[in-house]
Amino acid sequence: QVQMLESGGGLGQPGGSLTLSCAASGSIIRINGMGWYRQAPGKERELVADIAYGGDTYYSESVKGRFTISRDNAKKTVTLEMNSLKLDDTAVYYCYAALLANQREDASWYVRNLDVWGQGILVTVSS
Repeated sequence: QVQMLESGGGLGQPGGSLTLSCAASGSIIRINGMGWYRQAPGKERELVADIAYGGDTYYSESVKGRFTISRDNAKKTVTLEMNSLKLDDTAVYYCYAALLANQREDASWYVRNLDVWGQGILVTVSS
C-alpha cells in the first residue's frame, strides 16, 4: 500500500522559518506531481505549491517568494521550506503525490494511477 508520511511543522514565529518533509513509500513505479495543500480553520483546502517530476514548480500567490518546494526523486521525498512566516500560514498542511504504483487487488497485481495524501501536519504561526 502506498503511503505518504509527513514530518516537521509545529510552532513558528512571524518572520521565522519552518520546514515540512514528506516521504512516499510502497510499490511505487514513478511519482509524477508532488506538492502541498493546506487547510486553515473554517476555510477550504488550497494548493500551496507543487513540483513536477522534471522540477517545474507552481506557487500560490500567498506564498510566492517565501516558500520553496523541492523534491528528491530517488528518495521519493518532497520538502517545503517556509520562510518569512505569517500568521495566515497557520493551517494543517497535507502533502500529496500523483503516482504510478503496483496495487494488489484480490489475488493479482495491477498498475494504477493513484493520488495519495498524507495524514496532515499542523503548522501554527504565533508570537
